[in-house]
Amino acid sequence: MDPRPRSFYVLATIFGLFLLFLYGPTITIAVLSFQGPEGGLTFPMRGISLHWFRDLFEEQAVGDIWGSFGRSLVLGLMVMVTTVVVSVMGGLAFRKRFAGSALLFQLVIASLVIPSILVSLGVGLIFSQAGLPVHWATSGFGSQLTWTLPFGLLIMFAVFNRFNPAYEEAARDQGATAWQTIRHVVLPIIAPSLLGVALFGFTLSYDEFARTLLTAGSRNTLPLEIYGMTTNVTTPVIFALGTLTTVFSFAVIGVFLLTVTLVSRRRARAGSDAGKAV
Repeated sequence: MDPRPRSFYVLATIFGLFLLFLYGPTITIAVLSFQGPEGGLTFPMRGISLHWFRDLFEEQAVGDIWGSFGRSLVLGLMVMVTTVVVSVMGGLAFRKRFAGSALLFQLVIASLVIPSILVSLGVGLIFSQAGLPVHWATSGFGSQLTWTLPFGLLIMFAVFNRFNPAYEEAARDQGATAWQTIRHVVLPIIAPSLLGVALFGFTLSYDEFARTLLTAGSRNTLPLEIYGMTTNVTTPVIFALGTLTTVFSFAVIGVFLLTVTLVSRRRARAGSDAGKAV
């Protein structure tokens, strides 16, 4: 007799359907990207080949795939670094109550509930009225920070709420300055969380569409380029592009997870060595 109750199978079925709903479209696109040279955008498939992946690396009649990919990559790195730095500084600042801290926190979180397209419109108008160029590296960069910084700050608030100040006190007792304490004590301890903030910052920026729509200027980022291709590309090359970008996203996540694992093991090894030395 199976000891598991019937509710287990019900919940397992529901979870399986949820996964199918979540990843089914992505799997469908991945399958259709392997259409033969005569294949179309729908089933049934007409052969199996890598034709459309090879086509991606040839000059396209429409769109600027690799240029937009490069812009998204650079913008994602810019947003990632800024999000990590500002989130750490904000987390450290909010550890001590200061005048207006509650209002500032509410203002930061409020950007998450404002419709993204309105944020994009507002940032674009501000830059235009101020006579500044509307460009993916300026206005686009600023609009994306309104999306990534609140997440980074929330993560840092949770991290520092659990942070034991005894480590800092011990460092100061040993004569460390405030900067030395942050550099050699605080940052190494919160390093895995910083990698999580970096991953959030990069991935949220890399696939952001709405907040970049009216702030990218004349040069598209990759999500905008893919959206534009849906109106004039009638071959599975767009599916091949979607498959490659999905693989790239999973690769980025894998690299970050591997880095977190290595950092955690290094910390555990260092703690073990220190314990043996004592």
